[in-house]
Amino acid sequence: MNKKIQLQDLGNRDYKSTWEYQEELFKDIVDLKIKNRREELDLPTPNYLLFVEHPHVYTLGKSGDLENLLLNEKQLEAKGATFYKINRGGDITYHGPGQIVGYPILDLENFFTDIHKYLRFLEESIILTLAEYGLESGRSEGETGVWLGVGTPFARKICAMGVRASRWVTMHGFALNVNVDLGYFDNIIPCGIRGKGVTSLNVELGVEKVDEEEVKAKILKHLTQLFEAEFV
Repeated sequence: MNKKIQLQDLGNRDYKSTWEYQEELFKDIVDLKIKNRREELDLPTPNYLLFVEHPHVYTLGKSGDLENLLLNEKQLEAKGATFYKINRGGDITYHGPGQIVGYPILDLENFFTDIHKYLRFLEESIILTLAEYGLESGRSEGETGVWLGVGTPFARKICAMGVRASRWVTMHGFALNVNVDLGYFDNIIPCGIRGKGVTSLNVELGVEKVDEEEVKAKILKHLTQLFEAEFV
């Protein structure tokens, strides 16, 4: 079992090219697993975590409803945003500047074979990170991701999640709002959930800007502990 995870920070990168890169890494791991099985080999499979910030983009998961996008093609163009239907779970979400997006491309057979546990660990890494900033966050029953004010009329989502898994290999991941222009969420019904707000770390802390590199370091620390992994 290979518990090393290769960390790659891609900086600001177009959604489509990042998606294609994820698919490439994902396919390489799946192909190696198939080869191991067919040829009775035991070659170690790699794991990756990609950090990235995307230009303005809306993405719709395979079970999502297009009606949750409230803009037409011309309006998207005017906002400087793009739109993609993609192969993760979940409904519609937004990615953009000031958001930390993490794409773990892991062979879960290196860690544990439990998708539910995997999602809970991703959520927990964000919950523990926010706690370091003095924010109490948690899960909202039946709604993947991380929320503040759960169970109150002021429930608001700070981190969206959507993953795909095949042969225990994962892709896609989480998007934590750190210094995001929340106005872009007004153009969608986030995750298809009506009547609940969206927030960002800088808004919750009442500051203009939060150090995103510091936030990434905290997320990595908690992922290391939860997955008993080593980032290289």
